[in-house]
Amino acid sequence: MNAVGELYNRIENLNLWEKSIVVERNKYLAEYGAVEKKLYYIVSGSLKVCMRDGEEEHIVRFGYQGDFITSLDSFISGKPSDFYIQAIKRTEVKVISKAAYLSFIELNPANRQLWQAMLEQLVLQQLEREKDMLISSPKDRYLRVLKRSPQLFQQIPHKHIASYLRMAPETLSRLKKS
Repeated sequence: MNAVGELYNRIENLNLWEKSIVVERNKYLAEYGAVEKKLYYIVSGSLKVCMRDGEEEHIVRFGYQGDFITSLDSFISGKPSDFYIQAIKRTEVKVISKAAYLSFIELNPANRQLWQAMLEQLVLQQLEREKDMLISSPKDRYLRVLKRSPQLFQQIPHKHIASYLRMAPETLSRLKKS
């Protein structure tokens, strides 16, 4: 079992989830500029983590069933987030407060190690994302993401994938056909 699954099971076994909520399609789980005080586990559905540059939306990450998600910049720093989290489709999440979660990871070294492992996975994923964005060829970006995350193309609408890949939807469509 991976770190995410193990963390979920430990929180579940201790009955630390405060509640479950449903976020309807296109509604926000977390708002830009808010201070994030919760960590979420995706029970079903999918979410996108985005930032805005003027009128342009940039998708930086997706969350699927079985993932933890939060505005990590704010969750860690306690400062307002530069990101927002929006439901791509109807999504159910379980919620634990930051205070309860921090108490949980301090309960024993194994919990802290799992949190560390999950953060390390996130850092490595972000480094892969950085590499994707530095590759100038849209085709190469597409092929890297397809190889790394084939489920993305099954679960996420193509217009969102195109935004994530920093290309026009028409470009993505052409690449998929070739």
